[in-house]
Amino acid sequence: MTTDSQATLDLLSDLIARARRAGADAADAVHVEGTSISHAQRLGETEKLERSEGQDLGLRVLVGRRQAVVSSSDLSAKALDELVERAVAMARAVPEDPYCGLADPEAIARSWPDMDLSDPSEPTAEMLIDWARRTEEAARAVPGVTNSEGAEAGWSRSRVSLVASNGFAGSYEGSGWSLSVSVLAGEGTGMERDYDFTSAVYGADLRQPEDVGRSAGERAIRRLKPQKAATTKAAIVFDPRVSGGLVGHFAGAINGQSIARGTSFLKDRMGSAVFAPGVSVIDDPLRARGLRSRPFDGEGLPAARRALVEDGVLRTWVLDLVTARQLGLQSTGNASRGTGGPPSPTTTNLYLAPGEASPAELLKRAGRGLYVTGLMGFGVNGVTGDYSRGASGFWIEDGEIAYPVSEVTIAGNLKDMFATLVPASDLEFRYGTNAPTVLVPEMTIAGR
Repeated sequence: MTTDSQATLDLLSDLIARARRAGADAADAVHVEGTSISHAQRLGETEKLERSEGQDLGLRVLVGRRQAVVSSSDLSAKALDELVERAVAMARAVPEDPYCGLADPEAIARSWPDMDLSDPSEPTAEMLIDWARRTEEAARAVPGVTNSEGAEAGWSRSRVSLVASNGFAGSYEGSGWSLSVSVLAGEGTGMERDYDFTSAVYGADLRQPEDVGRSAGERAIRRLKPQKAATTKAAIVFDPRVSGGLVGHFAGAINGQSIARGTSFLKDRMGSAVFAPGVSVIDDPLRARGLRSRPFDGEGLPAARRALVEDGVLRTWVLDLVTARQLGLQSTGNASRGTGGPPSPTTTNLYLAPGEASPAELLKRAGRGLYVTGLMGFGVNGVTGDYSRGASGFWIEDGEIAYPVSEVTIAGNLKDMFATLVPASDLEFRYGTNAPTVLVPEMTIAGR
């Protein structure tokens, strides 16, 4: 643990002690500090070069079954005294919440593994400028690319510290690097846009700028002269850039808040098959160099890899302490905590496990349908599972990509989609939520 980390933990411990002296029965405090650099350019000209540094502190106090949360970026002794007074006064004034409270001392994390979440190197502004320039130049060099929406390169490092009156104290640091570009191909009303990006915890794990740029340009070219498919029912193959969205919808449906409120279409499906046999969905906060990895959750509970779905069967909800108590269960260690509000359940490195078939084999299995590379709109009903979104991509004919398609809508119900989807073997960890290429054997396509 660094000297700075220990100093922050000491500050939070002192703040909690002040809260207890002011009348709080229990308290926890979180401190978040970060530094970031970002650069953006378009057509070779700099549009943005920014560096930001900041910190914020959040204090949660409990008086009986009442709780309040206050935050401040002013860490002076006077400001913290006022923060404590305000928090305790607010807690005494709000209604009781029978489910709020800290974790039992015997349940908190006492140790955790090193997951290599912080790259010790920091880029210079010149390095980010060079990366963005090379990325955009590679994209614009693709024949047929006619304009650019710009390239961006960024870096950040943050540290999260949490201390609670139940005995928990912990801190961890994380870094992030990113590089992206968006370009247009074609002319006039026939122009098409596409993009590519790369992100990683370590700068050395990023794809090369030229690879990102060339990929973005080639993607844009492939989209030229799209057609509008006829309305029909056919197979849908989701590209990995969008298939993670299906896993995200699933995560929302098993989130403890939705289950406790009874507003999820999966609320009665615990222990039942919701996916096909062999399908697994994993949440892994302990993944080395994972974009959303963390050693403990927002309530100081140990982080652990969990199979949310195993062999197609729903095994658990995503829970923090409050939703677990509402449901008469144990927290799954999925609490997320900001400085301005109480904890809530969220996933970490969430992914749909890969299958055995290659993407090409899934296309052959689809036979005829739509290969989706882009989605628009938010037509997903979490209560019923109804799904309807604008889509673009490529028409599949005889198991092969035939021509680009735009301005269509795909529709179905997530219950049916989950039950029949088939994952391919090409899983890559590029986002916080990831999935391989996915086949859904039949959905409605609304076009011309």
